[in-house]
Amino acid sequence: MKLYPRLILDALEKVRYPGTGKNIVEMGMIEDDMRIEDNKVSFSILFEKPNDPFLKSLIKAAETAILTYVDSGIDIKGNIHAKIKEQKPAAPKKLLPQVKNILAIASGKGGVGKSTVAANLAVALAQSGYKVGLLDADIYGPSIPKMFGEEDARPCMEMIEGKDWIVPVEKYGVKLLSIGFFVDKENALIWRGTMASNALKQLITDVYWGELDYFLVDLPPGTSDIPLTLVQTLTVNGVLIVTTPQQVALADVRKGINMFTREKVNVQIVGLVENMAWFTPAELPENKYYLFGKDGGKKLAEELHIPFLGQIPIVQSICEGGDHGKPVALDESTLTGLAFHQLAQKLVLLNADN
Repeated sequence: MKLYPRLILDALEKVRYPGTGKNIVEMGMIEDDMRIEDNKVSFSILFEKPNDPFLKSLIKAAETAILTYVDSGIDIKGNIHAKIKEQKPAAPKKLLPQVKNILAIASGKGGVGKSTVAANLAVALAQSGYKVGLLDADIYGPSIPKMFGEEDARPCMEMIEGKDWIVPVEKYGVKLLSIGFFVDKENALIWRGTMASNALKQLITDVYWGELDYFLVDLPPGTSDIPLTLVQTLTVNGVLIVTTPQQVALADVRKGINMFTREKVNVQIVGLVENMAWFTPAELPENKYYLFGKDGGKKLAEELHIPFLGQIPIVQSICEGGDHGKPVALDESTLTGLAFHQLAQKLVLLNADN
């Protein structure tokens, strides 16, 4: 008797998978690796998992069906193999599922006012009606507690949905957390990179942030392992780069942008902000003195083809607001307050476009 695949498949249609009412052919369990050599037949049956309770019995039933309905002389015993369907890895559980947008605030070097921008942007977004969280991820130099006048605050623990969570401090409508809330502000932190990275992970994963429209993360300056830890822990929607106009700052910005856009990190640069763009004395609000050069950040953004989100001038109130725990964005009528609210509006529009 000449054997061919259709004869074998017709016989296998007699074999039903228990509990389904369907045969193993219509269920797609017969692999397309069937081989027929004279009277020897071999093929594989595909199973969802290696511990399928019917694995051995189905192979036995398939052998019997072929010997019964095709030819009792077929060499089939031991030639039907179990093949396990390749399992796709389960998608990792998303951290902060109630957070809509995660935005990192970064700078190529220190001293450019990155934390000032982060604090005032958070306040401006909150005053615009958004639910905002701000994480101070500058483990070695936390400044957010002082900028919000909460240096003596100590976050509490609360049982929520059966788990103990750290509850952020809230000020000016912004949920705040910083390593500065947990350490002595007079003593320097002397931690190796691994310790700092683990501390950052805890500030993210052990904290009940709740529902947020925007979660801002104030990163330490430069290209340390903290930014890498952040993007490996969270799905960051984008990075906002802060710089000043002078060339030494812009050189470091290039390195920072390169770190975030390289293949292994691959985080979108949502835009660049030029801080300390000019100095305006309070008594001469129309005057602009370009202490660090003019339009350096703006020109760099154009060169690198990234959105330029605005210029923040230097005025005395920015320094005083940060020192006294009252961010200037609280007062939209001031020059700098207006600048931060315009920055917030641009970010919201960019997010809507994306």
